[in-house]
Amino acid sequence: MRAKGETLTRLADCIDHTLLAPQATPYEVDRLCREALCYGFKSVCVNPLYVRACQQRLSGSGVEVCTVIGFPLGATGLENKAAEARQALEDGATELDMVVAIGLLKAGHTDAVLEEIRAVVEAAKGRAIVKVILETPLLSPEQQQVGAELCKRAGADFVKTCTGFAGGATEEAVGILRRTVGNELGVKASGGIRDRETAMRMIAAGASRIGASAGPALCREPFAP
Repeated sequence: MRAKGETLTRLADCIDHTLLAPQATPYEVDRLCREALCYGFKSVCVNPLYVRACQQRLSGSGVEVCTVIGFPLGATGLENKAAEARQALEDGATELDMVVAIGLLKAGHTDAVLEEIRAVVEAAKGRAIVKVILETPLLSPEQQQVGAELCKRAGADFVKTCTGFAGGATEEAVGILRRTVGNELGVKASGGIRDRETAMRMIAAGASRIGASAGPALCREPFAP
């Protein structure tokens, strides 16, 4: 029983408990926070509207407050993404999941992509970690590798598979990202991870963080009151 509890605790500490649906209500966000406290998840990941409320609810608990930048399309431009990042930090976010300019990456405009990632990393410097969402279902394996390399060059903390709006994470994509960044960056698998078995396969493929709206189902039971 102790070994099982330890496994659940370790898995819970990898989970960003996520609620990014456009129809999410304040009550549902509060429930998300309560579940994160109950299971000991690494963070809650919410839309910018709810960052301040989550920070107040979770202050001092050890659960991080994560929000999204340029979500879900990544097409808002460098200045807007940097401004979103600064506002999120002011509201209390400690982790930022930024959607890369997917069209620019696909077109090979790597300098522009590098510049926008650096802008968000610089805005967050010393205050929050930055995870860069590549939207891997829309990219070739070669483009996924290029995107991960840009994340390293820009000083990001994590590279992340996808938003979940254009498809889900795959073990293949996680493996490409991990092989590209080595041990220098974290790899977050997100999109379509709804059960513990899938989460464990993503971790085996190289993920160090799991983004999921079904956090309790991944752990199956709380490890703490």
